[in-house]
Amino acid sequence: MRDAQKLKSFSILTLSLIFIGVLGYIDYVTGPYISFQIFYLMPISIVIWFVGRGAGMVPFALSIVLWVFDDILGSRSYIHPLIPYWNLAAKIIFFAVFIHILSYLKEILDREKMLARIDDLTEVANKRYFYESAAKEISRSNRYKYPFSVAYIDLDNFKRVNDLFGHAAGDDLLRATAQSLKNSVRIADTVARIGGDEFAILLPETDYISAENVIQRVQKGVLGIVEKGRLPASLSIGMVTCANPPCVSLESLVMKADSLMYLAKKDGKNQLRHEIFKGSKDRI
Repeated sequence: MRDAQKLKSFSILTLSLIFIGVLGYIDYVTGPYISFQIFYLMPISIVIWFVGRGAGMVPFALSIVLWVFDDILGSRSYIHPLIPYWNLAAKIIFFAVFIHILSYLKEILDREKMLARIDDLTEVANKRYFYESAAKEISRSNRYKYPFSVAYIDLDNFKRVNDLFGHAAGDDLLRATAQSLKNSVRIADTVARIGGDEFAILLPETDYISAENVIQRVQKGVLGIVEKGRLPASLSIGMVTCANPPCVSLESLVMKADSLMYLAKKDGKNQLRHEIFKGSKDRI
């Protein structure tokens, strides 16, 4: 995935430089009678938007070099010797302001996009982002035949914690639980708050045994927080492992993990129910 992104970024940057080079030649040949300034904005804008501000400075720098050659080092005649320097300075200032504004807008949009997928209270992924990630992982798993696991987690007796210690204590427990979950899994895994006191974990390329090891760390971490705060809470966990892709649909997989979690709660809470599915023919 990262290699593909790097190749895409390199291709965009290379094409933008080629475009500016050709444009600079046309600009020089046609002379001062036709302005091509607006066309320099297109490749610079594309690179900033799809690659980044730093990369966008490369085609901008090439544009400046071409302008210096065209306006100052070229054989054009001006009514005053300072005119080409004024023109060059005006172009640079205009493009610099444009790059700053465009970069700022891109940062705002990226930040809003990120916040739309983050839970405000716990600062882990929200339900929307979890479903998007899970759908991508199922597709990737089906393509490359990697196993993966999904865990649904519920904080037992969370309402009692709120009743006994107040909602502030309940919010603190949710935040601490989310942080503990993140600390217990890999960077490639996705921890999300599904809603209320329910969390989910997506474990790419994780088979049954590996998922069991991860969930044991999860239980140990959260129960340590509960015991330290002397809170009447525990974890009920439902987990499903797709061991032999192609596996079930996202909706069916999530539904099964959720039902296993509620089964764990029904059987006494503070339990793990984990099942394995070997392929698309297995029933849920």
